[in-house]
Amino acid sequence: MIKSLQIQVSPETSSKNHLLKNEVSKLLEIDKKNITHIEIIKKSIDARQKIIKINLTIEVYINIKFIPKRDIVFNFKNVVESKEAHIIGAGPAGLFAALTLIENGIKPILFERGKNVKNRRRDLANITKEHIVNVDSNYCFGEGGAGTYSDGKLYTRSKKRGDVNRILDILVEHGANSDIKINAHPHIGTNKLPKIIENIRNTILKYGGEIHFNTRVVDIITKDNKISKLELKNGKKIDCEKLILATGHSARDIFEILDRNNILIESKSFALGVRVEHSQKLIDQIQYKCSERGDYLPPAPYSISRQVNGRGVYSFCMCPGGIIAPCATSPGEVVTNGWSPSKRNGPHSNSGIVVELKESDFKEFENKGALAGMFYQKNIEQKACQIAGGSQKVPAQRLIDFLEGKVSSSLPKTSYMPGLVSADLNKVFPKFIIDNLKEGFKLFGKQMQGYLTNDAVIHAPESRTSSPVRIPRNYKTLEHVEISGIYPCGEGAGYAGGIVSAAIDGEKCAVKCSESLKSSN
Repeated sequence: MIKSLQIQVSPETSSKNHLLKNEVSKLLEIDKKNITHIEIIKKSIDARQKIIKINLTIEVYINIKFIPKRDIVFNFKNVVESKEAHIIGAGPAGLFAALTLIENGIKPILFERGKNVKNRRRDLANITKEHIVNVDSNYCFGEGGAGTYSDGKLYTRSKKRGDVNRILDILVEHGANSDIKINAHPHIGTNKLPKIIENIRNTILKYGGEIHFNTRVVDIITKDNKISKLELKNGKKIDCEKLILATGHSARDIFEILDRNNILIESKSFALGVRVEHSQKLIDQIQYKCSERGDYLPPAPYSISRQVNGRGVYSFCMCPGGIIAPCATSPGEVVTNGWSPSKRNGPHSNSGIVVELKESDFKEFENKGALAGMFYQKNIEQKACQIAGGSQKVPAQRLIDFLEGKVSSSLPKTSYMPGLVSADLNKVFPKFIIDNLKEGFKLFGKQMQGYLTNDAVIHAPESRTSSPVRIPRNYKTLEHVEISGIYPCGEGAGYAGGIVSAAIDGEKCAVKCSESLKSSN
């Protein structure tokens, strides 16, 4: 028989099969020899009390053989001679859209402005060491999108939007550790993601899809309110009947192309702020309420959110054991983000701490219409770069100095490899953002005793939390509200926020695109 249980155990017991078997045998009052296997279905940490427990949902196999389940059956078809749909962007939305098109018998032709995952690494090294920004290949652009080198956090609240487990199954099938299906806050790690992305690419190519790297789309041409052609950087024009637009939150040139061609886009709110770095040991002590976390607990994350003056101030993309990275997409701007390796074993933790913005904040750029938020975002990034002398160093302050309005006389070494410039962050951000950040940090310090320390350093800015533009679509067909054949998709279109939700949206758009192509027979 198989018995399902929800239990709480110590971190050590959850990590050692023989201890877990002992615990289960006592609980069920059966001889542990009769337990042939214990399958962990879900796992989460309960750190609310001084004694930390691990919550487990398990299946106990009693006197029967355990046979591993295959949760997903792929139905990929050979699409070499099939109808075609074009995709712009090889991030999670674009890649999962391509896989879904193949399952539906449609040939995906995918254009990616950047390089494949292996060749991207040289450009990441250049921005880090030489402060040289490649506008087509960087932390945001290239195979796998921004998530590939921003560590693959898979937690999502978008469970009502689609099948999260299917996305995780596909990632596991392409090389991710099966733990991502178990852990409450799954994470792959920047060191492991590139191989998984490469495997997904190979699946797309194996079944007849096409992927064109180093291929930037420079114009989207419509006729009679329908998508007609795509123009590539090399001057070539491609006939296009269906287009899944999955370009990500930083593809400003695409927003400008749509705006220039009078294809409706809308300004939207987003969040913007700083990235703060603490020692991981301190965060462990705060979260686990102990001097040392021990061998059986992972580096501690945190998630904090408060309302300040009618705006949300909250942590974003928190990276235990992580590194702060330079994520500019054009020369003359500075952008930060964070990532962690799979083991999250670095000495630092970092997190974005951001302030909710409203469309009324963008009045300075109201002449830019729907692009007002984008220019607001860009202006702050350019100010930061000017303070850094045109390099990829970031303006920075120690945390207490920031709260007290002091320029830091010295800065400790942080994980941000291009380097820091001691600066007054009032010169980067408008006053209301500074004021809200200060008040937010003070509230966070009340919640997390020890969080407010001058050993912590804030790096500015954290500005690419989400797209500053929404591309409106019909909620039934998922096509653009005015131009048929265009499927605005994922983070860049304003319909996702993270790898899993972007992948889900890519699948949804691909299904609708396939249905439309098949109905036109």
